[in-house]
Amino acid sequence: MFQNLDIFRTAMAMARHAGTQQALSAQNIANADTPGYRARHLHAFEDTVRDAMVGQRATRSGHMNGSVDRNIQFIEERGAADPNGNAVSLEEEMINAVGAKRQNDRALAIYRSNLNILRTSIGKR
Repeated sequence: MFQNLDIFRTAMAMARHAGTQQALSAQNIANADTPGYRARHLHAFEDTVRDAMVGQRATRSGHMNGSVDRNIQFIEERGAADPNGNAVSLEEEMINAVGAKRQNDRALAIYRSNLNILRTSIGKR
């Protein structure tokens, strides 16, 4: 009955993606004055999930096709840079950090809600 609980795996992947984006935002903010530094971001979670469902996925590094972890593909900022070559926008990084926080909160809410449904269905409320 409960062999396939993909909703929990999806919520965990969403929380992991939000944590990685938060770490990247912190790294970008820390390097806001570093000459030549380019801001890095992750692909949107929706895109990584869609790609993971459509494409092949490797479970070990020895597999011939697919990739082991699609969530850690960074996008390097190519936009306008300061005269010293730095491409970090503090305002954009603050928005990204808030978005990551909201995504993490959403993942935890999904996890809690489905855990409550699961507990109710087996009678352990």
